[in-house]
Amino acid sequence: MIHITQAEIAAAHRRIEPYVHRTPIVTSSFVDDLVGAKVFFKCENLQKVGAFKARGATNAVLSLDAATAARGVVTHSSGNHGQAVAYACGIRGIPATVVMPDDAAAVKIDAVRGYGADVVLVPRDQRDARVAHIIASDGLTLVHPFNDTAVIAGQATASLELIEDVPDLDVILAPIGGGGLMSGTSLVAAAFGIEAVGVEPALVDDAFRSLRDGIRYPATGELSVGDGLLTGLGEITFAILSAAGIEVILVSEDEILDAVRTIAMRMKLVVEPSGATVVAALLTERDRFSDKRVGVILSGGNLDLARLAP
Repeated sequence: MIHITQAEIAAAHRRIEPYVHRTPIVTSSFVDDLVGAKVFFKCENLQKVGAFKARGATNAVLSLDAATAARGVVTHSSGNHGQAVAYACGIRGIPATVVMPDDAAAVKIDAVRGYGADVVLVPRDQRDARVAHIIASDGLTLVHPFNDTAVIAGQATASLELIEDVPDLDVILAPIGGGGLMSGTSLVAAAFGIEAVGVEPALVDDAFRSLRDGIRYPATGELSVGDGLLTGLGEITFAILSAAGIEVILVSEDEILDAVRTIAMRMKLVVEPSGATVVAALLTERDRFSDKRVGVILSGGNLDLARLAP
C-alpha cells in the first residue's frame, strides 16, 4: 500500500520553501455571487515556472543523493513539469533532459529550453520509450511527472498552505491529469477533514472512469485545450485516489475556455486551460458548492494566447 505521511509532506514543505513562492490566496466577489459560495483561489499560476509543478519537481530533485544527482535527471512532460525539473536541476547545478510531445504548446517548449534543459521532441505516444532509452544509454535518473512519492509530497504543499491560510474550508477543487496534484491534495484534505474533488476535461475522461470503475484506464489519446491533463493516472496516484474515494467532475472544452476568459476579465489573472477547469466546474455545478467555503487550486498560468482565438 502507498503511504505518504503528513510528516513527509511537512518535510517537503521545509525542503522547498527557499526555492518556491508561497503563492497568494485571492477572492472574487463576482465568482462568489455567481456560485453562491465563498471561494478562495490558490494562485499557483504565480508560482515559479508558472505552475504548481515547481513544488513536486524541486522536492524530488533536492531529495536525490549527490552521486545520483550528478549523473543528471530525465523526465517527460507536456511543459509545466519539464520547466519545473529544469528549474530544480538549475538549483543543484545538474543536467536535465526533458522529452516532450512534438505537438506541445510552443510557449512551453521554449520555456523548458529557457530554464536550461535539453529538449527532445517525439510523437506523444513515444515519450515513455524515449525516456527509457535515455535512462539505459546515459544513466540519467527519472523524475516522473506524477508517479513518484517525492513529487506527490511536494505537490501536497500547495493544499497545505491553502489550509493554513484559509481555515474551515468545506471542499478543495484541483485539476486531475496524471493525478500528482490531486493525490497530494487528497492526502492533506483528508488530514483536515476536508472534501477533495478532482476536475478533468470530458474529452480526456480516463481519470473519471478509472476512479468510477476501479480500473486504471489508459489515457484516451484525445487532445484537449487542457493540455496538461492528457496523461492517464499512474499506479501510485490511482492507488492513493482510489483509497480516498475521490470523485471527478467533467467539464467541456467550451466551459474550460469560458472559464479562462472569465478569470482574465473578472480577476485579471492569466490561468492556462488546465488550471481553469476548476473554475469551469464551479460555474457548471453551482448547486453543489452553494453556501460552502471552497478552496480552488489554479494550477498554472503558462497560457498560449494563440489557442484562445475563436
